[in-house]
Amino acid sequence: MLRLHNPRLLDYLRYQYTPADVLRLMDFLRGAGTFHFPVLDTGLHPAAHVAHDDTSGYASVWVRDNAHVAHAHWIDGRPDAAARVVEGLAKFFTTQAARIRAVLDGAADATDPMHRPHIRFDGRKLAEIDERWAHAQNDALGYFLWVASKLIAERQLRPSPELTTALAGTALFLEKIEYWRDEDSGHWEETRKRSASSVGTALAGLAALESLHERSILENELVFAGRTLTRAKLRGMVEAGRSTLLEHLPHECVDDDPRKRRGADAALLFLIYPLEIVDDAVADLIIEVVMRDLVGDIGVRRYRGDSYWCADYKTLLAAEARCADYSDDISGRDALLRDGEEAQWCIFDPILSAAYGRRYQQTGSAEALAKQTEFLNRSLAHLTADDSRFGGLRCPESYYLEAGRYVPVDQTPLLWTQGNLLTALRMMERSLAKSR
Repeated sequence: MLRLHNPRLLDYLRYQYTPADVLRLMDFLRGAGTFHFPVLDTGLHPAAHVAHDDTSGYASVWVRDNAHVAHAHWIDGRPDAAARVVEGLAKFFTTQAARIRAVLDGAADATDPMHRPHIRFDGRKLAEIDERWAHAQNDALGYFLWVASKLIAERQLRPSPELTTALAGTALFLEKIEYWRDEDSGHWEETRKRSASSVGTALAGLAALESLHERSILENELVFAGRTLTRAKLRGMVEAGRSTLLEHLPHECVDDDPRKRRGADAALLFLIYPLEIVDDAVADLIIEVVMRDLVGDIGVRRYRGDSYWCADYKTLLAAEARCADYSDDISGRDALLRDGEEAQWCIFDPILSAAYGRRYQQTGSAEALAKQTEFLNRSLAHLTADDSRFGGLRCPESYYLEAGRYVPVDQTPLLWTQGNLLTALRMMERSLAKSR
């Protein structure tokens, strides 16, 4: 049963959509401000609509979130906005050149996350934030390579010297740390482990970069600090990543250590869409595991045992502790979780809808179109009620239990959720255009 939060959507939801239905729905949501993306002068986006001095830190810029939002702009027919995001990221990565060079030279130890390229930063100043953070996030580096390479391939982004240097440095860094073996904090910035979602995202970025070489789109070699990123290097990194994925999927981590080992993780869905780095058979296995273990009545859990925004989170933790760095020791926060009371996130249902849409567009399967519609409707059901303190028809990061009732978390609206929902709607448009 659909858990609809805003009854105004009843006039727009359909079990079978027509192109006119989707257009009317998108016009309604745009008019309601659902797809307002605050943008900084640098072209980058904060993580959420929060005050700059908010204790959550969501006024900062995350590389990962911005890559997903850039992709949404691109799918929405706004390639200029997507290109501005990538150019902003490239400018920031220019400031990280010394960190990358130090690791490549062996002068800095990459096991210390502060020595790695920073993936969360001040987007206004393009400057690092003076605090310890879980910057060991190979997926974020992969997303940067992926979205930049895709836009270059589509001739929507000029491969400037600044950008190509940033791409080369990022890829060479991934080679140096052997991303296919490296333990990172991944999408959720927590306990370091070798995660399939991180390996797969880095692989997708490197494969997209390799494709630029194969198609002779780049006129010059990719060089960083006197080091050339050759096609042979890229090919070797891609092959190593694919081999590692075969050992893991459809599981997130197969480590013997129970603190690291994980079966279902919703981050694996991104390998299906938008990254498209796994085949249909593996995609089906990932979805099967996610559906079995993680899908809830409202949204999708990140993973079982996730204590971030567990029940009564705001009562149990002070404001400054809610979004702190837990990558070194998560045991204290995990102790707060009661079984089955994880937050249910809103970023995954749109991805499932888009993934099924891609399948329908490739195969014409009526079952895929039905699943695309089902998960689109679940995505729309996430939108906040009109009496919400965030306003109506806003996109939360997740819903959590507060005094026994599911309510949106403080990070509402979250731009990553907005981007994914917009993408899901555009993918439905494409599916319906195919079916006519």
